[in-house]
Amino acid sequence: MGFLIRLAITAVALWITTLVVPGVEVTGRNGANTALTLIVVALIFGVVNAVLKPVIKVFGCVFYLLTLGLFALVVNALLFLLTDWIAGVLRLPFHVDGFWAAFWGAIVMAVVSWLISVVVPDRLEER
Repeated sequence: MGFLIRLAITAVALWITTLVVPGVEVTGRNGANTALTLIVVALIFGVVNAVLKPVIKVFGCVFYLLTLGLFALVVNALLFLLTDWIAGVLRLPFHVDGFWAAFWGAIVMAVVSWLISVVVPDRLEER
């Protein structure tokens, strides 16, 4: 259940990102197609972050230390661009227009995901 909630949070954050950040767009034919695209891209984004981010943190820890963590913003933007590339390979109607759109998109995604996660619990409390 926690996985589905996290996926929904990421999809909503991605949707808000497409509304706020110019250059990050989903061009679905209709509402259902757009929603499905957002869910699939959120899944891709989650897998990319789960697999690559820990590896990058281990190998790039010196850069994280030297830049006081600002290197993480660049890494997040590059992972966002990788998500765009994978979506393109899968012929999904999701597109990011370059590094700066990815940079700001990754920041908005992180902030919105965090805000939603504060309000929505990861799992239903058992009674």
